[in-house]
Amino acid sequence: MNIIRIATRNSPLARYQAERVGSLLRDAAGVPFELLSMTTQGDRQTGAKFAGKGAFVKELETALLDGRADIAVHSMKDVPVALPEGLAVTTVGSRADVRDALVSGGLTFDALPEGARIGSSSLRRRMQLRFVRPDLTMMDMRGNVGTRLRKLDDGEVDALVLACAGLDRLGLGDRISQRLAVDLSLPAPGQGALAVEYATDRGDVREQLTVIVDPLVEKNVLAERAVVRALGADCATPLGAYAESCGSALALTALLGDESGEHVLRVSETGDDPVALGERAAAALYAMGAEALLG
Repeated sequence: MNIIRIATRNSPLARYQAERVGSLLRDAAGVPFELLSMTTQGDRQTGAKFAGKGAFVKELETALLDGRADIAVHSMKDVPVALPEGLAVTTVGSRADVRDALVSGGLTFDALPEGARIGSSSLRRRMQLRFVRPDLTMMDMRGNVGTRLRKLDDGEVDALVLACAGLDRLGLGDRISQRLAVDLSLPAPGQGALAVEYATDRGDVREQLTVIVDPLVEKNVLAERAVVRALGADCATPLGAYAESCGSALALTALLGDESGEHVLRVSETGDDPVALGERAAAALYAMGAEALLG
């Protein structure tokens, strides 16, 4: 391979992540890279017309399948667990801070005034914060990180909840007022991890990727995504899952609720096999009544 062609969304964060993966591959395999920047369906849609996180990857996947790109780089939390035939995905590199970030001009979550307007596009985040603070006013807010920060600065909301990883990667960590504990806001499955998608018939690509995969990150994310798959969940499901290494085993916490925050189920499991662990956590949620929340 003379050059690695990387498909990416044309946003500052997406381009940063693609360049990060390109640099990892260049340093490990000595192969230069170039970016194929694309505008996706998800970038063009907002509000009620929003088609889900899968809309952020579809055009990039098409570029992989028709040979215009060798790999596509995503935030793993945006990648559906069901991939198109002929494509596979893996985590690469280390995992960034998995926590959610409160951006509120210096106020902590507990110090937010009653009725404060919180901007977030995530049902998972809104559900968990409503569970603790039902007085807060949750406002659906979409757009890239810069757009959301401008809306906060213009006074459209009193605070934002975003991923720490995205803010840190963009050099905006100083905007974070509080890094929310996972006990308060359990992350999305795969949050903080970089994903590389590729065609399964590209053995040369798969071999190069193996040298930049962190096995522990890969195992943890596999467990988290196994919960999603076993529940038949998607981006419209208020679902959190986070796995971390616990000695030689994995400790996994999963949470499912409704958007109102009135009904929240939470389970914790440990085990060695990441997929079996995720499936066991999903089974425990089902035993607690998950079916009613999944609709």
